[in-house]
Amino acid sequence: MSKAKTAGDKATATAETALENGAAALKTGLEKALKGYDAFVTYGKDNAEAVTKSATVAGKGIETINGEIYSYSKQSIEDSVAATKAMLGSKSVHEAFEFQTDYVKSAFEAYVAEMSKITELATATTKDSFAPFKGRVQAWLDTVQTVRA
Repeated sequence: MSKAKTAGDKATATAETALENGAAALKTGLEKALKGYDAFVTYGKDNAEAVTKSATVAGKGIETINGEIYSYSKQSIEDSVAATKAMLGSKSVHEAFEFQTDYVKSAFEAYVAEMSKITELATATTKDSFAPFKGRVQAWLDTVQTVRA
């Protein structure tokens, strides 16, 4: 009977060891999974913040561009009215033609200058709105590497 008792004790000890090892492995795995979950949640939160910053910068840039277009349009209409008055007040066809030529030349130059300004604003807005996303790919790779470790 003592052999049976010893074999039973061995089996019990083996079962207890296996249970303890399994519980420890489960605990370690769960802790690792929770750590990974926290890392992904943090990454997602950082992405949301980057999107918010980007949208804010883009909104301000678009607002600036719209203001610039409004100012240009207002000035263009005022210049057009002034040129029309000057042409209507001219004393000869030749003088009216000169007013028209001068107006068209200045209007074209103003248009080209304005388009250059708007292009610069749009480029700067695009660059600034993508700035918050710099490093997000590297942050993703770092997060994955941290979780895998």
